[in-house]
Amino acid sequence: MQAPVDFADITAETPTLLSVTAEYQVIQTQLNQAQTSEQRKIVIEQWDALRRRLSTWRELTQLHFHQDTQNPEYKTALDYCSELSPSLTALEVDLKRQLIQSPDRAELEQSFGRQAFLLWEADITTFEKAIAANLVEESKLTNEYTELIALAKLEFQGEQVNLSGLQPYLQSKNRDIRHQAEQCRWQFFEQNQDRFDQLFDRLVKLRDRMAKKLGYENYIALGYRRMRRVDYDQTDVERYRDQVVQEVVPLAIKLIRQQAQRLNLDTVYFWDESVFDAEGSPAPIGDHDWMLERAQKMFDAMNPSLGGFFSMMVEQHLLDLQNRPGKAGGGFCTSFATYDMPYVFANFNGTKNDVQVFVHEIGHAFQMWRSRHLPVFDYLWPTLESCEIHSMSLEFLTRSQMEKFFGDQAERFRRQHLAWSILFLPYGVAVDHFQHLVYANPEATPQERHQMWQQMEARYLPWRQYGDLNYLNKGGLWQDKQHIYCSPFYYIDYTLAGCCALQFWIKAEEDYSQALADYIALCDRGGSASFRELVRSANLISPFEPGALTKVVEKVRQTLKVG
Repeated sequence: MQAPVDFADITAETPTLLSVTAEYQVIQTQLNQAQTSEQRKIVIEQWDALRRRLSTWRELTQLHFHQDTQNPEYKTALDYCSELSPSLTALEVDLKRQLIQSPDRAELEQSFGRQAFLLWEADITTFEKAIAANLVEESKLTNEYTELIALAKLEFQGEQVNLSGLQPYLQSKNRDIRHQAEQCRWQFFEQNQDRFDQLFDRLVKLRDRMAKKLGYENYIALGYRRMRRVDYDQTDVERYRDQVVQEVVPLAIKLIRQQAQRLNLDTVYFWDESVFDAEGSPAPIGDHDWMLERAQKMFDAMNPSLGGFFSMMVEQHLLDLQNRPGKAGGGFCTSFATYDMPYVFANFNGTKNDVQVFVHEIGHAFQMWRSRHLPVFDYLWPTLESCEIHSMSLEFLTRSQMEKFFGDQAERFRRQHLAWSILFLPYGVAVDHFQHLVYANPEATPQERHQMWQQMEARYLPWRQYGDLNYLNKGGLWQDKQHIYCSPFYYIDYTLAGCCALQFWIKAEEDYSQALADYIALCDRGGSASFRELVRSANLISPFEPGALTKVVEKVRQTLKVG
């Protein structure tokens, strides 16, 4: 493990296909010539180092583009990365195929763990050279979506803002301002509807063609394999979505009714859902630098490991949190594997989201930092539904510290966050179910896809009222969700993790020290086990188990005093 380095000192040499191919040929030769388990282990470690170098280059290239989508050099570098990546994947898949078919596999599993081999088995079913050009096209189309969202310039209240900058108005305590802000937001999507529809149509049909080239009936099965899901399938997910309908949706409807009472409204419209009560939503009471100060105090108070880690993130400039023109929207955590360092990207806008997104991404970063000692690159991060346990659980484990950000409004924040965590589950599974419909019917028209979304809203979000927001009444809400365009089948992961995070909340209410110890131990395991195994190891109930949500729903009902 390397000593921490400053972000300014993190570099990555741009690879060429010729140079990487030559390195793979050397590794292949050495692996073929290896006669002992120790020799084979050394060769695999050399391959692992190569993969880490390539990952660092790829993640740094993508981060630079997200930091400034208008920089032509960053765009050119990203295009080169997109074009080269399928060829690098081909080299990697060939070696993975050799390793999983090795007569020494059992011996290698003892050194590197069985999970790596299960992941590699999934990986080799998701790539053939026949789809290389398709992968380049897919990457460029998703980058086009990211750029389209990032460059939105909205005129509102006499100023020009991007979509992230509109957030304070969407959470205003003034109902008219919220309404006007939503009108402004969705006017942008309506004005660009043809472009959004065409982009998605091209992505869906492209992914369907890739799946069929690889021998799948449609993209659904390929999508699951690309997500590296090795211990659950579509049937498990369908049962979980049904469980959300049965257990969560009735509570969500009651939460909206409760919100109507707090707001003194007959009808909670879409633009009302973002606020807790007539005072709007609580907001942090300081700026960017103040937030970092308060966060340091919070993590120091929670645990020395968290405090030391966060201090390192600040000192080494591994945070980019301020919104600015041309910066991509949203928040994420990435890592530079060669340096064993995570990096957090977000867009502060003066709302409660700043705290939620920030803590969420720090949860990812802390897990990666704790996992950096594990033996293979594949374990640096778990599969994504497990990744989201670390991020969403930290949101709950920091609840007792929220006075540091919100002062006397902390309890309002806690109650709103808890209610939102429940209201999110039906939305999250709606996104997932929608994608299953889309990829099962790839020839559907854009209008039919909007109708599919309306069907999902009727099933999972029956309380939703859009009023005069015509674009949303026609089924357009989903186009604001980057995951649908860029990371198909990802979104269910947040809801699976949400079920686990709510269990961590209950554990923390009963025994905070033990809950935090279980959380850190889970972070230490990284991606060394599958989702179900990781959940079990943290003494949690798998979301796929019948009744997994029952205790959670009842605890939320009692806490929020929902009749």
